[in-house]
Amino acid sequence: MFLMTLLLFGGFAALYFGADWMVRGAARLQGSLGLSPIVIGLTVVSLGTSAPELIVALLATLRGSADIAVGNVLGSNLANIGLILGATALVRPLMVAERVVRREIPIMILLTLLIYPLIMDGEVGRFDGAILTLLMGLYLTYVFHRGRKAPPPLMSGYSEFSKEERADKTKAILSALVFLLAGTGGLLLGGRAIVESAIYLSKDLGISELGMGLTVVAIGTSLPEMATSIMAAIRGQTDIAVGNVIGSNIFNITGVLGVTGFIKPIAVDPGVFWVELPAVVSLSLLVLLVTLFPMAKGEYRIRRWEGALLLGAYIWLGFSIL
Repeated sequence: MFLMTLLLFGGFAALYFGADWMVRGAARLQGSLGLSPIVIGLTVVSLGTSAPELIVALLATLRGSADIAVGNVLGSNLANIGLILGATALVRPLMVAERVVRREIPIMILLTLLIYPLIMDGEVGRFDGAILTLLMGLYLTYVFHRGRKAPPPLMSGYSEFSKEERADKTKAILSALVFLLAGTGGLLLGGRAIVESAIYLSKDLGISELGMGLTVVAIGTSLPEMATSIMAAIRGQTDIAVGNVIGSNIFNITGVLGVTGFIKPIAVDPGVFWVELPAVVSLSLLVLLVTLFPMAKGEYRIRRWEGALLLGAYIWLGFSIL
């Protein structure tokens, strides 16, 4: 058991650094191609921090442990909203752009609700996966289109992220490929280690694979989002912190479930329909309410006490689910 626990945490470390290297490599490559910082930030950062969930879900499904895959996606979305947004708001109150409240959060909620009709037959099949993947493509198109019209304050928020990546175009392309290869290797090795150790530990501890995916695996694969959001908040770039979380949740639903389901249908435990999925919807609605009430007063922020509310709701839902 000790060795498997060590393998689990080693897998988390490999996932974390793999995602970080992949993001840096993609940013350097896209930066050398002349894409704007906002487009890099809204796509590479969110997709990169969602890569661990994709790798774990895909490997778990291929391994025949669909409960870990489903639990990982839903648990990661719960952790992103409750744990990461809540903890980040405690570090520094989060300024929330009006467009995030009016567009991204409702999109996230609608996509979460879309899971209901897709899993009524007990699985996320290839047709369901194709629909979700298509929606991801449409969302990425929307992000690119909006990125060209991004306001200067948001543009400057990502300028520091991509500044060094544009310094030397020749070296940037070469180093980008190295980072991308190293990041991909780290993600694959880390994902394999997590899936194998999670299956073993769930049996040894008497916890269901769904429960393991919802808690330990979900929190572990959310480490890139947590690191990105907290560092952005410390640097005062709270708009990035909120956008990263909401964007990652959207990619988890459309990209992770979509791509995995398209490659191999994901069997869904019937209890997910009545327990885990409503929990994700409830927490998503809570973050919308938390941002809507201040907006009525002309404010766009998640204050510390509201962050504590999100964190408390996450802990309560976690105990309720288990």
